[in-house]
Amino acid sequence: MRPDRKRVVSLVPSLTEAVAVSAPGLLVGVTDWCTHPAPELAGVARIGGTKNPDVRAIAELRPDLVIANEEENRAPDLAQLRAAGVEVLVTEVRGLPQALRELDRVLVGALGLARPGWLADAESAWARVEPDAERRAFVPIWRRPWMVLGRDTFAGDLLARLGVRNVYAGHAERYPKVAVAELAAAGCDLVVLPDEPYRFTAEDGPEAFPGLPAALVSGRHLTWYGPSLSQAPAVLSRALREAG
Repeated sequence: MRPDRKRVVSLVPSLTEAVAVSAPGLLVGVTDWCTHPAPELAGVARIGGTKNPDVRAIAELRPDLVIANEEENRAPDLAQLRAAGVEVLVTEVRGLPQALRELDRVLVGALGLARPGWLADAESAWARVEPDAERRAFVPIWRRPWMVLGRDTFAGDLLARLGVRNVYAGHAERYPKVAVAELAAAGCDLVVLPDEPYRFTAEDGPEAFPGLPAALVSGRHLTWYGPSLSQAPAVLSRALREAG
């Protein structure tokens, strides 16, 4: 570990898990949404949400580094941290290859850790993936209003590797709002419903699209880039197969 990087605050649940598993005890602050791994995060300071972190509380923790993400965290909050003299590393993740590179940049490059075994396991797991027959789908991430995965998303890339073609992948927006009637009429073979950020369940989501098979998938395995990546191909493939 780099001697100047002993106190880390993470503003991203995925990166929190990656650091906590790779270097227990390094984290001194995490967001309210950082839930994994629970034992390693017990007693770690909570500094608010990903979109509304308590900048003063973070500065008072005297971190050597704050790790963030350009999509999950707001630029004004990161600017305030820098103005307070805190070093901030901002990641960008739009697909699996970039996620693996960014994890390497954070863990090995910024924190000086040995490359963790789970990162190699994740690379191997995804290299072995053989996609099923292609199925057209849309992927809601919110309702009231309905929002779906659009272009250039990490989750969309994972699904594509498993044989799921997102019909909104060419949309101008990354997370477009789409009327439920338009979604139902999109001519898809499947609707993929993750349990985060909106918690879709068997009773909340599938009923909006009668007659369309619904795959209820783990949001953590679909949207988090960290240790869960090594199990994600199997977990997601099973959920897609069970949808019929």
